[in-house]
Amino acid sequence: MNAERDASTPAASPAENAPAETPERDAFAVVEALNAENSQLKDRILRTLAEMENLRRRTEREVSDAKTYGVTGFARDILSVVDNLARALEHLPAEARAAADPQIQSMIEGVELTARDLDAVLGRHGVKKLDPKGQKFDPHFHQAIFEAPDATVPSGTVSQVVQSGWTIGERVLRPAMVGVSKGGPKAAPKEQEASD
Repeated sequence: MNAERDASTPAASPAENAPAETPERDAFAVVEALNAENSQLKDRILRTLAEMENLRRRTEREVSDAKTYGVTGFARDILSVVDNLARALEHLPAEARAAADPQIQSMIEGVELTARDLDAVLGRHGVKKLDPKGQKFDPHFHQAIFEAPDATVPSGTVSQVVQSGWTIGERVLRPAMVGVSKGGPKAAPKEQEASD
C-alpha cells in the first residue's frame, strides 16, 4: 500500500523544499539589481563626461595651435625677403645716401618702409625676431657658427649675430646664426640663473 500511496501522491518539487520567497526578498533583490545598474550607469556617464572634457581641451589646443602655427611655412619662406631687405639697407653707406638725388632717397625710404611694414605684419601673426647679442648662448635659439676670442665678455656669450633668428609662438622658426665669445671670464652663477 505504501507503494500505491507513493504513486498516488504527487512528488514534492525542489521549489517546495526550498524556503519560500517572500515579497520582501523579491523587492530587496530588485532594489539591489537596480542599485548595481545605477552604479554602472553613473560610472559610464562620468567616464563619458571625462572623455568629452578631454576631447574639448584637445580640440581647443589644436585650434589654438592651428591659429598660431598655421603660417609657419609661409613665414619661413618670407624670412629670406626680410633678410634681403635688411642686407640692402645695411650695405648702403650713409654718405652715399646723403649724396643721393631725391628720387634715390625716396626709393631708399620706400624700401625702409616696406621692411618695417613686413616686420609689423610678421609680428601681428606671432612671428618675432630674436636679438641675442650679449645674451648667453642657448642652443635652443641660437646656432653657433664660430667662436671669437674676447676677454671682455664672459665665455659663451653671443658676441656677433650673423643672421637673425625668428620665433613663432613658443617655437623657433629659424635659429639665430651667431658668433660666440671664448676666453673671457666664466659667467657668474647669478647671471646664468637670471638668463635661464
